[in-house]
Amino acid sequence: MQPKVYVTRRIPESGINLLQQSCDVEIWDSDDVVPRDVFLEAVADKDGVLCLLTDKVDAETLDVAKNAKIFANMAVGFDNIDVDECTKRGVMASNTPGVLTDTTADFAFTLLMAAARRIREGHEFVHAGKWETWGPLLLMGQDIHHATLGLIGLGRIGTEMARRGQGFSMRVIYNDVVRREDLEQELGLEYADFDTVLKESDFVSLHVPYMPATHHLISTEQLALMKESAILINTARGAIVDPQALYTALKSGEIWAAGLDVTEPEPIPMDDPLLTLDNCLIAPHIASASFNTRNDMSELAANNILAALSGKRPPTILNPEVLEDS
Repeated sequence: MQPKVYVTRRIPESGINLLQQSCDVEIWDSDDVVPRDVFLEAVADKDGVLCLLTDKVDAETLDVAKNAKIFANMAVGFDNIDVDECTKRGVMASNTPGVLTDTTADFAFTLLMAAARRIREGHEFVHAGKWETWGPLLLMGQDIHHATLGLIGLGRIGTEMARRGQGFSMRVIYNDVVRREDLEQELGLEYADFDTVLKESDFVSLHVPYMPATHHLISTEQLALMKESAILINTARGAIVDPQALYTALKSGEIWAAGLDVTEPEPIPMDDPLLTLDNCLIAPHIASASFNTRNDMSELAANNILAALSGKRPPTILNPEVLEDS
């Protein structure tokens, strides 16, 4: 009998096709988040689960999913999975790093450029029929070339963001819990403490994982350190930024603009005050949303499941100690 796999959302067909070659696959056939009660009922008899960042994998889930050998997250972030709890129960967890690095860095830099040069405001200006002539003072923005790009986090995506900054002759400074002197030499980066990055940067881009230590890492105190002309970019996780503090800073002119692909909460409520600001550009968590990358993500998640169900090591397992203990 084929192993049973549950997929919690419609995903690119390439990943589904891989799974269907050797598994009995059940899919939540919707673009909406699977309801919690449906999710718990569906995973009860499954050997593997391909889940998304919107699916909470916690003790309650694991109590129900007694047959599950792996929860494979189709995302690089995995704050939705209690990895420690999975490990205690001998259940593998995995994510999809690497395959979305360049695409996410592309989008982060796109947000940076769009916020700096007021692209959304210009688009709306034209569509509102307001463009009557060329204006010397119309929608002036911030220069990107030769500006200082500050990176909070220098993992895969942060490193690629640095490379993109170099293409615009930017000075790139960074802060990370691990200093990367090899990348400083290779890319000409400057290491600085957290406060210095905030104070000296024209653009601050966030590339840290979400965890208790990074919850509201950027709040009132940190925003006050930034330049009035500074732009904040977040393609990591919404809760890394305190949304009320950000609204206050943007509204008062304490910082100049923000470009967000992630919010707290998600999706952002339509009455959220951030949506009232012209200097806050918000996208619906689409940094990895290219055809090639989403296909690659679905295939990697599927291959993690297939490996686990065949007794092999999943390519991007998060808790390899489960294999060592077995």
